[in-house]
Amino acid sequence: MTDAAASPRSIRVSAAVITDAEGRLLLVRKAGTTAFMQPGGKPEPGETPDVTLVRELHEELGLRLDEAALEPLGEFTAAAANEPGFLVVADVFRVDIGGQTPVADAEIDELRWVTRAEASDLDVAPLAATYFLPDA
Repeated sequence: MTDAAASPRSIRVSAAVITDAEGRLLLVRKAGTTAFMQPGGKPEPGETPDVTLVRELHEELGLRLDEAALEPLGEFTAAAANEPGFLVVADVFRVDIGGQTPVADAEIDELRWVTRAEASDLDVAPLAATYFLPDA
């Protein structure tokens, strides 16, 4: 589903930057795909980007958050990992999950906490690889 504000060859999403105490970035892999990406997803009709992300993090990772836990980082664009020829246009938020432990649920097959070095052995979505992998 594309957003009316997005071009026909782009996909609008909300994405999370979630890091742990060691500074590693949380990445997820959806069922039937090979690329690891930031948690998040596409909006339902009428949803704002922050509401979309809170819903997606609950559905995919079992996290219970509200919009106050989100820090807007801006809009970022990169090649879509799983849809060749498309761009992903992401409203990205830094997310404080407190003491919660994310658990792969819904369409998520796997989750990993990674550094840039660890990610070099993975197929990482361009959005995460370009903008959000930690340097350590």
